[in-house]
Amino acid sequence: RIAVMYAGRIVELTTPRELVEAPKHPYTQALLKSIPRMEKRTGDLKMIRGSVPEPFARVTGCPFHARCEHAMAGRCDTGEPPALQEVEGGHWAACWLYEEKRAGE
Repeated sequence: RIAVMYAGRIVELTTPRELVEAPKHPYTQALLKSIPRMEKRTGDLKMIRGSVPEPFARVTGCPFHARCEHAMAGRCDTGEPPALQEVEGGHWAACWLYEEKRAGE
């Protein structure tokens, strides 16, 4: 198993292979996109927009919401994300995206 943390919290937990092949949390997705590729030596590096919150800052909502491409107003910026939940067999994520998908089922 491998865990991805953001701002002191585990946001994703799965096997290394699953993490690289099918990341679920928006932070993990952005993190993997920012890795330079040896075969692609042209262009700028992909950066995650914004900045990491201060270690002792009180952040309302998900600590990643200000940097997240999938942030939902009124949800991610106001409520703490749900605890880790299994989104696929053995693959866990703490994100409102998967709570919303479950509500729609």
